[in-house]
Amino acid sequence: MKVNKKKLAEIFNVDPRTIERWQSQGLSCVSGGSKGVESVFDTAMAIQWYAQREADIENEKLRKETEDLRAAAESDLQPGTIDYERYRLTKAQADAQELKNAREEGLVLETELFTFILQRVAQEISGILVRVPLTLQRKYPDISPSHLDVVKTEIAKASNVAAKAGENVGGWIDDFRRTEGS
Repeated sequence: MKVNKKKLAEIFNVDPRTIERWQSQGLSCVSGGSKGVESVFDTAMAIQWYAQREADIENEKLRKETEDLRAAAESDLQPGTIDYERYRLTKAQADAQELKNAREEGLVLETELFTFILQRVAQEISGILVRVPLTLQRKYPDISPSHLDVVKTEIAKASNVAAKAGENVGGWIDDFRRTEGS
């Protein structure tokens, strides 16, 4: 929905000057905004910008709290004390928020999603490979049956490897971690 500055201020329950301040902080308008031309905002984009801004502010607060606790010297924190538990909680919250942000930005994928995508790609590749012998036979009718059998055999091997791709993801992740660690 497209709205002007006054209507956007009503939606967020803030003063129109706050919207102007947000514009200087990065809130973009769809059109207008120059002298004498009314700014028009896309509410979905504005809400998304606001949510990201709030998440960034919260992350910064958590990061500052974590740094403050670290400044208090991690070695001084004794397990079981309130300061130690507060430090652990704050650190866990900051880590969780950073992971959530990375996931939302597409920088991190869950293993299950990656496995699903890999299986879909493998199925599509297998579907194409299965048609290769028939395509060869139609395009080159003089091709010998023994040549077609060799092609079919190799395609079957490749299709089997592709079909097992989803099952192998866990092992491949372990292999990757081992090579990264060395």
